[in-house]
Amino acid sequence: MKALYKSGARAGFELVDRPEPEAGPGDVKIRVLTTGICGTDLHIQSWDAWAQGIINAPLIAGHEFYGEVVEIGEDVLDVKVGDRVSGEGHIVCGICRNCRAGRRQMCINTVSVGVQRDGAFAEYVVIPETNVWVHQDPSVTPELGAIFDPFGNAVHTALSFPLVGEDVLITGAGPIGLMAIAVARHAGARKIAITDVSAPRLELARKLGVDLAIDVSKTRVKDAQRELGMREGFDIGMEMSGHPTALPEMIDNMNHGGRIAMLGLPSQSIDIDWGKVVTHMLTMKGIYGREMFETWYAMSAMLSSNPVLHANISAVVTDLLPATDWEKGFEVARAGAGGKVVLDWTVF
Repeated sequence: MKALYKSGARAGFELVDRPEPEAGPGDVKIRVLTTGICGTDLHIQSWDAWAQGIINAPLIAGHEFYGEVVEIGEDVLDVKVGDRVSGEGHIVCGICRNCRAGRRQMCINTVSVGVQRDGAFAEYVVIPETNVWVHQDPSVTPELGAIFDPFGNAVHTALSFPLVGEDVLITGAGPIGLMAIAVARHAGARKIAITDVSAPRLELARKLGVDLAIDVSKTRVKDAQRELGMREGFDIGMEMSGHPTALPEMIDNMNHGGRIAMLGLPSQSIDIDWGKVVTHMLTMKGIYGREMFETWYAMSAMLSSNPVLHANISAVVTDLLPATDWEKGFEVARAGAGGKVVLDWTVF
């Protein structure tokens, strides 16, 4: 099979022939149709300090995908050959305290598809049946199915706190931040503002229905509050960027008792006014991945019940390229000027 392969501890990928993976007794073999390019994949391609500390090379990367089941192991119970599926990329142990308590997203022994084991930048991928999400809704296209993983990040972050009637600040208009706009609107938010420095991404946010898209290279969030007619600060914050200045400015603009969900991974230490966190009684919650599998049920239910949400999440995919043009796809994703980049693996 064709695969994007990192043959060793070095920068880059190679599109090469690799042996097809074999399904074990509890595994499902999937013919990959589409894959999304994630920030994690950019780190792996660059072979930066983060990648060097976590990646087991040689490796086939990729963890955002949609495909068709072509083979099942003898112990597989529910997934069938021919099912159209996406995959939960965090494979858990099942026996640690959190797993046994039903909090699998908090497993201390998590192994990530495309990071510690071969992933989906290939014509075939194998994952356990317990990680397979079967799409029952025929309106889920291959492009939409490929971004269920990051859509899940947006849903997990956005639904961490009640949103009905709340004013929401999202920092970072990357693909996940953009999807969070649609989720917050679906969940009943009042005013939604988003920040970034990319004019194309801010324009896309406006098309997705955000109340105010703020270019923080020119405008401060405090000034934007006045434009929205706000008097007391934001009720809910979603930090999606990881930028060192985003969280401190968000804290400065939260209402007393405000709640912040943090998904963005900072690349450096952030200096926070902890006195303000205490005296303003702010709640801060770290978000990683998706809740297994409550987030997946929420994603599918929202998409099947809300055509506007379905259209807006689909619109986050701005670039669809054949997998043979993977280098261009990575360049577009790294430029950070658009939405989600998806690769088509049916070209071989």
